[in-house]
Amino acid sequence: MVAVAAATALLGGLSRVLLFLSQLYILTGGESTETPAYVMKCPSNGLCSKLPADCIECKTNYSCVYGKPVTFDCTVKSHVTCVDQNFTEQHNFTINMTCSFCWQLPETDYECSNATNCMTVSCPRQRYSANCTVHDHVHCLGKRTFPKMLYCNWTGGYKWSTALALSITLGGFGADRFYLGQWREGLGKLFSFGGLGIWTLIDVLLIGVGYVGPADGSLYI
Repeated sequence: MVAVAAATALLGGLSRVLLFLSQLYILTGGESTETPAYVMKCPSNGLCSKLPADCIECKTNYSCVYGKPVTFDCTVKSHVTCVDQNFTEQHNFTINMTCSFCWQLPETDYECSNATNCMTVSCPRQRYSANCTVHDHVHCLGKRTFPKMLYCNWTGGYKWSTALALSITLGGFGADRFYLGQWREGLGKLFSFGGLGIWTLIDVLLIGVGYVGPADGSLYI
């Protein structure tokens, strides 16, 4: 009986030690069951070629010719599943993109932080340092977050209400375009009598919605 009790106590001690070691192994990352943060951006069972850049790893070639189409071999990251056009699960696939670094992309392909130190009325050459991040669905070379110098939004004193009033009352003579600094268009409206009224009506709409603004690129007051 004593031997059985001793064996039982020994087994109990070993089980507690093993339990402690297994918990320690998990806490140190040995078998972490946590889902990576990037998985939230990855649609399940979607097309591999349409996955966001954060969901895949590609063998990029930095010696490609800028602006030319290029094909890269890619692999999906762990915890990510995707399929081809035949709905067959894939792990390795290719993507087609244009050879370009992320900072060379058009402005429509990334978003930048807003300025906090720009003056409302200032020289149009004033710039500020912004951090820009490429959209998830856009593929490019290099870092997807990068600094960039952008122009501040500024105003030259032009009023939207004044431009709209001139467009309605004297638009046939090009007064609205002259006011906004667009003298070529103003001369065109002046000598065509506002495009026989058609150009005048179009400008009223364009200025009314803010599509036509000052020629120097500034904002309305």
